[in-house]
Amino acid sequence: MLATFAALALANTAGREFYEWLLSIPVQVRVGALNIDKPMLLWINDGLMAVFFLIVGLEIKREMVHGHLSSMKQIVLPGAAAIGGMAVPALIYVALNYQDPALLAGWAIPSATDIAFALGIIALLGSRVPPALKAFVMALAVMDDLGAVIIIALFYTSKLSVLSLIIAAISTAALFIMNRTGVRRISPYAVVGLILWVSVLKSGVHATLAGVVIALAIPVTRDGHGNSPSERLEHALHPWVAFAIVPIFAFANAGVSLAGLGFEVLSNSVFQGIALGLFVGKQIGIVGFSWFCVRMGWAQLPDRTNWRQLHGAAVLCGIGFTMSLFISSLAFEHSGQSVALVDRLAVLVASFVSAGLGYWLLSREGGSRGG
Repeated sequence: MLATFAALALANTAGREFYEWLLSIPVQVRVGALNIDKPMLLWINDGLMAVFFLIVGLEIKREMVHGHLSSMKQIVLPGAAAIGGMAVPALIYVALNYQDPALLAGWAIPSATDIAFALGIIALLGSRVPPALKAFVMALAVMDDLGAVIIIALFYTSKLSVLSLIIAAISTAALFIMNRTGVRRISPYAVVGLILWVSVLKSGVHATLAGVVIALAIPVTRDGHGNSPSERLEHALHPWVAFAIVPIFAFANAGVSLAGLGFEVLSNSVFQGIALGLFVGKQIGIVGFSWFCVRMGWAQLPDRTNWRQLHGAAVLCGIGFTMSLFISSLAFEHSGQSVALVDRLAVLVASFVSAGLGYWLLSREGGSRGG
């Protein structure tokens, strides 16, 4: 949040030129014929965010093997809620922007949930939120992240390089062969993973997906002391991601200049689609799909949780922030500055409103149990 406010302050004061200069600094790494030459902003979005997605992949794998997604019974309710929470916001966005094919590229922006912020708000509420509801939100957000990864892979890729894809495929195979042959040291995965990241970066598929592939290849099986390479790496990286990578990403992407923007932005279809998708669509999708599953007898509410508490959690899932900003950077990277400003502003507004209302709703229900 501090990084976001710092970016907004610089973008709307005399520091704007410094902010833009900082993000446009060219950074080049060259080894023989291999040349990676990008501005600072793209090193952050393609490089640092690959580590963020590595953590996402590690969390997904841990939850599927040992955690809240390890059985079909545990998957049904958060799975249905995640599908609703992605589909309804996307439909709201499409309904408001179907007339312009260029704007339709942003359909996935309101489908995302920022797992760190949503769980952070829940952590502030402490014992007022039932443990089972926390587990539900965790499982929902992890599945939402998995959906976002699939969406990025399928819909946000550029022209593909066959040679780079072949190298990426060989690197991926090597990672999983190491997994199957019992390699438990992190360093071999890091070396092959770096080759994978470079090849994916050059292939046209978004480079951050390499982080997810690396995560899925690292062993999650525990030794006699209850330790696994996957969980060891997750614990080592988590402070760096939480306190460095995510704030740096927020600083680089949240600097929306409000110059020239007035109340007319509220009538902009991109702003409406994203803001209403995150704030309204998430609530309708998560609560609606959950109610249907419970009504049909396929699942039941989390233990000691009522519908009002589930609704409060659904509101918190309207915090798109990191993932929504990331998808918007892919969706509108070639569509002009005006759209880029409006979409980021919509994500920020919807995320802050969802955080405030979700906190208030859950704090009011702190004394309620059951139902």
